[in-house]
Amino acid sequence: MREEGVRDARILVVDDQEANVELLLSLLRREGYAHAVGVTDPREAVDRCRDLRPDLILLDLMMPHLDGFEVMARLRPMIPDDEYLPILVLTADVTLPTRQRALAAGAHDFLVKPSDATEVMLRIRNLLMTRVLHRELRRHNERLEAMVAARTRELEETHVELLERLAVAAECRDDATGQHTRRVGEHAAAIAAQVGLPAGWIETIRRAAPLHDVGKIGVPDAILLKPAGLTAAEFEVIKTHTTIGGRILAGGRYELLRTAEAVARHHHERWDGTGYPHGLRGEEIPLEARVVAVADAYDSMTHDRPYRKALRARDAWEILWGGAGTQWDASLVEALSAAMGAAPPTAVLARDGDRQRSH
Repeated sequence: MREEGVRDARILVVDDQEANVELLLSLLRREGYAHAVGVTDPREAVDRCRDLRPDLILLDLMMPHLDGFEVMARLRPMIPDDEYLPILVLTADVTLPTRQRALAAGAHDFLVKPSDATEVMLRIRNLLMTRVLHRELRRHNERLEAMVAARTRELEETHVELLERLAVAAECRDDATGQHTRRVGEHAAAIAAQVGLPAGWIETIRRAAPLHDVGKIGVPDAILLKPAGLTAAEFEVIKTHTTIGGRILAGGRYELLRTAEAVARHHHERWDGTGYPHGLRGEEIPLEARVVAVADAYDSMTHDRPYRKALRARDAWEILWGGAGTQWDASLVEALSAAMGAAPPTAVLARDGDRQRSH
């Protein structure tokens, strides 16, 4: 396979002397290099290189219009950093400054004019073999990177699956169906889509949102499942589920886990700054937490909980719109309303109409 790669190489010869070009092309074809072309005007070299995409360039240094150094300077932006494109310089000037300047410009080897035909072919073959090996190494590295990425995704999926199962286990303690977390994920994704967030972000929030209450695993049943109202001390214990969840999810290397941590820690912050655990206000609250706060509130209100029966959707919307701009980000309440086809309550429409007339 390597020999085939060498023989199938595309070679570009650049020399202002037509006799030199013809001699090199003749030598190359005699050795089986069928894809060799030459140019005698160095001003055409860059365009020919762009069209041919050569595996090797044989380049004269001393030429009119553009010398070999200028040709290499113009070729440099076309060669990716991870690409090995050998340039074999043809020159009668073998002084050290010229060699150093050519190497700095991008040359990989030198041939002194006039050159022995056998040496020419050996130099060409060695450079082409190096290019073949370089490309094999790059493909091998790409395969390894793909394998590592696949394994990383697999580990991430396993990690997230375990956390999701933990979240379901925590949720089942106060939700007999265990479907609350899934619904919150769907509502959160609907909000994100409605406000025009990128598809990747929408999928991340869909998967991160179900982990919002994972910290409930650390709240005693006597408090979590208490059917009556909570005392002030008990409510302080309930509030710890945000910091517990944040600690469980902290330190994740993946975007999904970092998003889930922000959601778990901050989904009970309030837009007006009176929420917990840190009293963040407005846009200080991470967007993902603000989205889940609305999704979680709507689903919690419209489904049975241990301490109360489900509200009618109309009543839940009255509460959501009533808290828009104080408890929740009003734009996200509006987004969920639009996504679910729920018109704002009459009081909200009247308030907005009054605001518009006042301007």
